[in-house]
Amino acid sequence: MLPLGQILKHHASRDPRRPSVTHGDTVLTRIDLETRANRRARALQSHGVGAGDMITVGLPNGAEFYETTFALWKLGAIPNIVSAKLPDAELGAIVQLVDPKLVIGADPSRLPGRTVIPDGLAIDETLSPDPLADVVSPHWKAMTSGGSTGRPKVIIDHMPGVWNPDQPGLLQVVDDTLLNPGPLYHNAPFATMHTGLFTGAHVVEMGKFDASETLRLIGRHHIAWVNLVPTMMARIWKLPESERAAADMSNLRVVFHMASACPMWLKEAWIDWIGPERLFELYGGTERTGMTVISGVEWLQKKGSVGRILPGASMKVLDSDGNVCPPGEIGEIFFKPDEGRNKTYHYIGAEAKAAGDWESLGDLGHIDGDGYLFLSDRRTDLILAGGANIYPAEVEAALDSHPEILSSAVVGLPDEDLGQRVHAIVQPREGSAVTTAEILSHLEQLLARYKIPRSIEFITTPLRDDAGKVRRSALRDERIPKT
Repeated sequence: MLPLGQILKHHASRDPRRPSVTHGDTVLTRIDLETRANRRARALQSHGVGAGDMITVGLPNGAEFYETTFALWKLGAIPNIVSAKLPDAELGAIVQLVDPKLVIGADPSRLPGRTVIPDGLAIDETLSPDPLADVVSPHWKAMTSGGSTGRPKVIIDHMPGVWNPDQPGLLQVVDDTLLNPGPLYHNAPFATMHTGLFTGAHVVEMGKFDASETLRLIGRHHIAWVNLVPTMMARIWKLPESERAAADMSNLRVVFHMASACPMWLKEAWIDWIGPERLFELYGGTERTGMTVISGVEWLQKKGSVGRILPGASMKVLDSDGNVCPPGEIGEIFFKPDEGRNKTYHYIGAEAKAAGDWESLGDLGHIDGDGYLFLSDRRTDLILAGGANIYPAEVEAALDSHPEILSSAVVGLPDEDLGQRVHAIVQPREGSAVTTAEILSHLEQLLARYKIPRSIEFITTPLRDDAGKVRRSALRDERIPKT
């Protein structure tokens, strides 16, 4: 195991001129990233940053982001990652919650009384590029989540800042070539790209997802490993067939997808396109209390499943009375790490939902007789209409299978007769003339009548963020006064 602050030096000593991070026309070799991170670390040191300090980082995807995270690890500090696009109120709430030593990436005028370094700050070339003394961060990351309620919480990972540089994760290999299309303020892109760098990978950073550009970069850089979310997969799939057919995917070894439910039609389409042996799905939380993984090959035998629990944790499904559900019965999913509760993380600003030593992420699902997990939805998003349970993700999957729909979100709105009615918010393709009647006709072929939306709203702005996540509770609350 090496301290994260020393790991770039380790890989630079093996092959200093191999690319480490590529973003557009910027290419940082291993020795570039090492020396630039050392200089940034010394600049941060002049602001008093040291071991154990929490540092809020709100930088956009790019070389500066990676230089900054490694600089912080070199000082033994803890990167608290937030979106660079947070509104003032949300950024202020997180900073108040975390009380960081320093904020990186914001306009100083937004946080009066705080020490703030804006983004785009040039590296001071007068500072030494030499390695710093060994120091280990007590927590390698502190990711921020708005959660389903919109109230910020910070998830402090209990793994210290050390890694085995010869031990890749999630089917990566040493010296791999990775593509990052996702926002680094979300856990999956942050974790998979940085752990890739820990084992010598070349990270090709997109900055912002674009379906056509994703295929171009996969071919140009001979990408071997990429992590997508279903929203990205759908946008790639809805490109012209000729564009997909022309893409060079020959070096692509692994496509992982995670972060939100993948519609069955979309999963089948990707399996038919790239083959089941290259497609993998992961379900789990930033909390690392437990996770499941399934390959495309397994999925063809267990369609709709997100896999079985990986070693290191246990999983069970409980009903509303706290009883274990029999195979096939939907309930709330709970995990327990083998080392015990509160060993992998702790929250700032929230309390975990627990049943004894078991914790829930708030998701519903069932386990079959072979131990495979099938997701339904989040408990807070469940729609109760006329006594029937309706899972928004199922309705959204049917909506998104329409070729004219880019994305959708389904919420339950108050209804005097049914208690709640299903309301769909739809983002069509630009220039599309799709009608409500055409969408309803499409849904009638896929859903039981009681699941079909009673109302459909068209919008032109994206419903989901760059990681494919949607905050249904906020969408619902915005619309309740209008009903």
